[in-house]
Amino acid sequence: MLSIEIFPILLRFLFGGSAVVASTLISKNFGGRLGGIFAAFPAVYLAAIMGLSMDYKGSDLLLASEQLSKGALVGMAADICCALAASFMILRYGWKRGLVYALLLWIIIAPAIYFVWLGF
Repeated sequence: MLSIEIFPILLRFLFGGSAVVASTLISKNFGGRLGGIFAAFPAVYLAAIMGLSMDYKGSDLLLASEQLSKGALVGMAADICCALAASFMILRYGWKRGLVYALLLWIIIAPAIYFVWLGF
């Protein structure tokens, strides 16, 4: 049966929400480029690693962390492609359509990177 732990969910909410708020405040006060750096803060990744530590111990924790990290690298590579595409497509098609196109590209690229790089 599926069991849902509330603490890991709260960690993700806290880290993710804090990163979004910080990114927004930094963007408004210091410019979008600096805010964009904080928009890429790995809040969900850190919360996921912390959540794993509640479910696994010892060598099982190391294995689970390694698997999560490999997946995170795939996601980050896809995020870079999405950000590059968004910067081009938003200028060309406007922010709504450009963002939709960039996200659609992410949906295609993330699994492609996963299957090619990790060999599954």
